[in-house]
Amino acid sequence: MLKISDITYSVAGRTLVENASVTIPTGHKVGLVGRNGSGKTTLFKIIRKEMVLDTGSVSMPQGWKIGGVSQEVPGNEVSLIDTVLRADTEREALMAEAETATDPTRISEIQTRLTDIDAWSAEARAATILKGLGFTHNEQLQPCSAFSGGWRMRVALAAVLFSEPDLLLLDEPTNYLDLEGALWLEAYLVKYPHTVLIVSHDRELLNRSVGGILHLEDKGLIYYTGTYDMFAKQRAQKRALQASAAKKQDAKREHLQAFVDRFKAKASKAKQAQSRVKALEKMETIRAPEDVARTVFTFPKPEELSPPIIATEKASVGYGETIILRDLNLRIDQDDRIALLGRNGEGKSTLSKMLSDRLKIASGSMVTSNKLRIGFFAQHQVEELYVDETPLEHLLRERPAEGQAKLRARLAGFGLGADQADTAVGRLSGGQKARLSLLLATLPAPHLLILDEPTNHLDIESREALVDALTAYSGAVILVSHDMHLLSMVADRLWLVKDGHVSVYEEDLQAYRKMLLSNDKPAKKDKDAKKAEKPKVKRPSQDQIKALRADVRKCEERMSKIDEMRDKLAKKLADPVLYEEARKGELETWNKKYAEVMEAHGRAETMWMTALEKLEAANAS
Repeated sequence: MLKISDITYSVAGRTLVENASVTIPTGHKVGLVGRNGSGKTTLFKIIRKEMVLDTGSVSMPQGWKIGGVSQEVPGNEVSLIDTVLRADTEREALMAEAETATDPTRISEIQTRLTDIDAWSAEARAATILKGLGFTHNEQLQPCSAFSGGWRMRVALAAVLFSEPDLLLLDEPTNYLDLEGALWLEAYLVKYPHTVLIVSHDRELLNRSVGGILHLEDKGLIYYTGTYDMFAKQRAQKRALQASAAKKQDAKREHLQAFVDRFKAKASKAKQAQSRVKALEKMETIRAPEDVARTVFTFPKPEELSPPIIATEKASVGYGETIILRDLNLRIDQDDRIALLGRNGEGKSTLSKMLSDRLKIASGSMVTSNKLRIGFFAQHQVEELYVDETPLEHLLRERPAEGQAKLRARLAGFGLGADQADTAVGRLSGGQKARLSLLLATLPAPHLLILDEPTNHLDIESREALVDALTAYSGAVILVSHDMHLLSMVADRLWLVKDGHVSVYEEDLQAYRKMLLSNDKPAKKDKDAKKAEKPKVKRPSQDQIKALRADVRKCEERMSKIDEMRDKLAKKLADPVLYEEARKGELETWNKKYAEVMEAHGRAETMWMTALEKLEAANAS
């Protein structure tokens, strides 16, 4: 087991953890969560003995191997598969010794140990892990130097998974993965045979792959059994109870203090007053939980354009003479929320570049609205910010005439307060840089917002704020993300990019997940089984669900307008002057209009309830 006993550690004079203790049983998978900057990565360094504790100790069974991904693999000429195989240092050493050993006893010991560690299937296991993380067979044979830093981070992750350390420490492992890789990692961690401690802001990963949550908050460590959603519920209940207890204690204090203040001068009540003074002194203060300022994103609202805002007909796109996507017949309206699905390398980024006019079509046609403004966010843009400039200076370049007060307000709307606004970008955290890039992408109030992995480096609170902002946003959204929670909360249409084409994916995200994780083809059913099988109810398509959502929105808008008319008429009818004898005819007219509006209100409410029931039935099917 991993035992953390009464530890305290500080960084740059700031205490991150104080007198904290927790025990993680052997073989458990645990998610380590906490706000950005709370000390999660530092705790990993302490467990790996890379930092010295102020007080306390961290212990684990003797001989335990600790593994983690601290940096990308070198860009050398070693192939990916050999890089991963070399991560198992014991196997590597035994294989080398087997070639030179001459003593029969030692040769027997080596062969026995190689069998024990399943050395002969190592290459197949390494290839399976690399494939799960997005590398084809041919790519596995290529040297590391052929791949960029982000891809080499995947190789580093593959290497540590292959080596199977007794304690696996993973710090935001999905940041360099696409959706397919993230889903594969979820399933892999469930079957991992040893202890796992993982820092992640991916709710789906924390709900599917771990059985406990270690929460770092208020300089303490608290262990919760269960998934992230279970943790969030337990924590909310705990905070509610704590707030209630603090409120009751405050009321009791006031009552005791009032008695003391009232009777301390009276001799007959002096003893009772003194006993209440002692009770006040002994009372241990219950602190109400402090509400951390909630992260909020504020997206500017674009004007409405006539649909469609983008339409393509038999379009193809690629690089030079190499065509990546062809026969694209696509339509995007301003109320669309589209998620792009597909394995890495199929063309999701190419499609995003084409739609944002960063890549011209090779043939066919693409028509866009004349006034169309497009916001584009890609993870690489975060690294392209000017590291020596402040966020305020970035905005001044884009909006020189807007005034610093308004620009600071914009920064605050993306969680960048006064301190961050005047801090050089190079000193900001990854999450703060991501929020600045997102602000720059939405600054012109785009009608279409294309987001390529927007949640990397954002904590869970910021991700929830992004979901809220995108839900309220009145422009179209195209999403590429490994965050299943974000996709499920925002997208109402799914496009599958595969084999050079883009098609509507009629199933839902859970069906897509099952398809990716399924290695076996469904068995063929015999004729008798087909006859006996009950007919399946056809699930509504994404387009049908989208139409139902649109009906609900229209009904809600109609209700809102009628409510507004009703309130105005009610205000008019409340005017005492209208009830004077001379204005009797006018009163009858207003009463008639009010009756008509109330009748319309009843019809609109019925239509709204019907539309809502249809949508709920479609979602449940």
